[in-house]
Amino acid sequence: MNALNLPRPAWMTEDLVLLEEQARRFLDAELVPHVERWTRDGMMDRSVWNQLGEAGLLCASIPEEYGGAGGSFAHEAVINREFALAGLDCIGAPLHSGIVAPYILKYGTDEQKKRWLPKLATGEMVGAIAMTEPGTGSDLQGVKASAKKSGNGYVLNGSKTFITNGQHANLIVVVAKTDPAAGAKGISLMMVETDGAQGFRRGAKLAKLGMDWADTSELFFEDVKLPADNLLGAQEGQGFVQLMQELPQERLIVATAAIGMIERALALTIDYVKQRKAFGKAILEFQNTQFELAECKSEGTIGKVFHDHCVERHIRHELDTATASMAKYWLTDLQGKIVDRCLQLFGGYGYMDEYPISRMYRDARVQRIYAGTNEIMKLVIARSL
Repeated sequence: MNALNLPRPAWMTEDLVLLEEQARRFLDAELVPHVERWTRDGMMDRSVWNQLGEAGLLCASIPEEYGGAGGSFAHEAVINREFALAGLDCIGAPLHSGIVAPYILKYGTDEQKKRWLPKLATGEMVGAIAMTEPGTGSDLQGVKASAKKSGNGYVLNGSKTFITNGQHANLIVVVAKTDPAAGAKGISLMMVETDGAQGFRRGAKLAKLGMDWADTSELFFEDVKLPADNLLGAQEGQGFVQLMQELPQERLIVATAAIGMIERALALTIDYVKQRKAFGKAILEFQNTQFELAECKSEGTIGKVFHDHCVERHIRHELDTATASMAKYWLTDLQGKIVDRCLQLFGGYGYMDEYPISRMYRDARVQRIYAGTNEIMKLVIARSL
């Protein structure tokens, strides 16, 4: 699926091309046939995580010594694009592999890396990160969840909402205050292994506008006892800095999902307007259709080139927060715009659930909200002026 007809970026090495082909074959054969059932059930099967692990599609950028594939973020970007091209927009694997695992790799102790990363790579453990609270969105300094010292460990209390992988996750990175009086310097990341954890409770899977089979959930922590070594890293109060340092990668992951959906929407729409007839000729033959798709293809091409540029910079550890914020904000805005225009070319059929473009229309909307709203992205960009 290459509706934009762009050459491969320079960072796409031979092994990444092979990974792209492997991922595409696996997803088409093993996951895509089940999407309709997952949509009806409201959740994908837990066993998919193990399948992804066996196929080498989890934690691709984690070193081999910790159970990963030993790749770079380029490997994650290739896999995540394939998720989007396959229409697997609800899958929480990009967060699991590209956000949760890197927190442990970069900030965890060696014991923590050996303890959790191999299980994340196989899918034995499913990762989630719990930042957002019912009254706290982008203002992470305002979190109310607390992890108070108790004996040789901590007691965690609080609630989180809108948590991706919330129903399946059994390893959760929880943003909590270890020193409420210290502001940002009082935030720490606490690792919660949910299996058998007394006081941990999952709320029901949240009903949403889109992302039907994503297991987005509320999570509750009531006097959950944690050992001291479940503090991520060796020092309290580092959580806010850790979160800020990982934001460029998180936002680039969202941008990858956006450009992947743009490519898919264009490919499906071009195919549809070539086959669908009105007034005795294919819809593509109407000048309005040609102009609409010409604009979409031009804008999509610009977006893809910028995305690939950001990936290249990130591989070289040169992607700054402002540029990553530009990618997240502009590409998700463009995603909504192009999907909307594509749906219009489907006419009434575009509004029907049986056509993928209708689901894409709904699923695209949240991209402008999570990982920091696009309004927050503009504030971040403005600070760089």
